[in-house]
Amino acid sequence: MPELPEVETVRRGLEPVMAGARIERVVASRPDLRFPLPESFADRLAGRRIESLGRRAKYLVADLEGGSVLAMHLGMSGSFRIEAPEESRLPGAFVHARSTARLHDHVRFELSVQAGGPAAVIFNDPRRFGYMSLIERADLDAHPHFRGLGIEPTGNALSGTALAPFFRDRAAPLKAVLLDQRVIAGLGNIYVCEALWRARLSPRRAAGTLVKADGRPTRRLDELAVHVRETIADAIAAGGSSLRDYRQADGSLGYFQHSFAVYGREDEPCPRSTCRGVVSRIVQSGRSTFFCPVCQR
Repeated sequence: MPELPEVETVRRGLEPVMAGARIERVVASRPDLRFPLPESFADRLAGRRIESLGRRAKYLVADLEGGSVLAMHLGMSGSFRIEAPEESRLPGAFVHARSTARLHDHVRFELSVQAGGPAAVIFNDPRRFGYMSLIERADLDAHPHFRGLGIEPTGNALSGTALAPFFRDRAAPLKAVLLDQRVIAGLGNIYVCEALWRARLSPRRAAGTLVKADGRPTRRLDELAVHVRETIADAIAAGGSSLRDYRQADGSLGYFQHSFAVYGREDEPCPRSTCRGVVSRIVQSGRSTFFCPVCQR
């Protein structure tokens, strides 16, 4: 599944086309994706202006004229393709290849773009694990998709102080707590591994050890919050963590994968110049964890 930086890269690629555009027509080739499409989906969207295109965790969130929101999730294999009179492009850079086969084009949004005339945005998903929902803006936080989501890892709201209540007295390993979407929204396996390496913290360390007896964060929890934010920011700036050279909307490539310190680097020397360790891989909760057992404590 794409991680948050990939979704944010897609959002930034779609925003110039979708934000401010009017939806002229929606064509759905099937009545469902992972879940059934909302009732009267095409009719309810036709004629509506997209006021903005945002993101919450791994959801793309399009605010529509009239107070409703179109929430879209890419699932395992979903992607968007932009088609305009003179070009066709696939915004985003992904770990796994994205399909361009029209056989898997499931939803087509035909748009009237303010500055560029007509365009279409097509959702393609071979596995159909993606989904779309129409939600009233006032009900968004209480909706099952969004209810209970934690702190966004892209702003100053993510701090040691904010994390301390979730970490206090927790015997669970750091890796598990950081992947809990109720703690940090949208943080995934790759970036947890990378942030923990930057923070010199073992993924096996008990989360509660980073909180003082009085509930305040330790210095190391403050530093971990900073490293999570910086890891995500660096990945977004690089265009995501694609392990393949897929072009983004602006034609550039996502090269953050070439900066991975530990993810996917089992048996390689730790890249920290002062460390003589070797990157190890363990399995936690069924997922691979990469870390340096020498400098991560």
